[in-house]
Amino acid sequence: MTTTSSLQRAIGRWLIPTAGTLAFAFLLVPIGYVFAFSFNDAGRTNLTWRGFTLDNWKNPCGAPEVCTSLANSLQIGLISTVLATALGTAIAVGLVRYRFRFSATANMLIFLPLATPEVVLGASLLAQFLNVGAELGKGTLIIAHTMFCISFVVVTVKARVAGLDPKLEEAAADLYASPLQAFWRVTFPLLLPGIMAAALLAFAMSFDDFIITNFNSGNVDTFPKFVYVAATRGIPAQANVIGSAMFIVSLLLVVGGQFLAHRRAKQLAAR
Repeated sequence: MTTTSSLQRAIGRWLIPTAGTLAFAFLLVPIGYVFAFSFNDAGRTNLTWRGFTLDNWKNPCGAPEVCTSLANSLQIGLISTVLATALGTAIAVGLVRYRFRFSATANMLIFLPLATPEVVLGASLLAQFLNVGAELGKGTLIIAHTMFCISFVVVTVKARVAGLDPKLEEAAADLYASPLQAFWRVTFPLLLPGIMAAALLAFAMSFDDFIITNFNSGNVDTFPKFVYVAATRGIPAQANVIGSAMFIVSLLLVVGGQFLAHRRAKQLAAR
């Protein structure tokens, strides 16, 4: 019995932390490669290390089309995020707070895009756009990205709505607040952390998407498409600069959010 307990303690003390550290390092290796080669003094290709330089960071738009594709991805991602977040939040509130006919079917349909391969979604959307005679471009991309991002927003916000106490809204109604006032002054502030998390997830999914984008973009280049095409001859160092900058911004947002949440928890505990 003592031997078994000692073995369990040894596993918990050494094996699990070691495995976790190795897994974490494995995940960071590609990011480290991207960051390191953003400082590479590359020529026509960025496949081998040729020397350290800061020129890539000083001129991130030096490679042809890299900033144009980035601007397209940001524009499509922001518009799709706003639309998906607004629609997804309304759907999540309706599914949790109201009971209506075919609500179970609606729940199932919301989860279908999450379980459907992106190749199928991309090809299906392309067929629909061609059937209605739509011209492929930014408009079709915004519709496509909004469509598949809604499911992620609904799942995220729905969990937040389910955790709210309906008595808070009832108390607002007792204080003569209209349904609209109760939503904006009571429900919405409580939902805001979940809505922000859903919006960040939707933007990340839109900005990072390649498969659905490749089917429905037409002649519009997004940043993932640019990287895919450039990979055949070596991704330019400027693309690594943009990727590194996006990672740093995302990391700062996460750390800042955690810091603010911790600070708010300490303030509430002090009260």
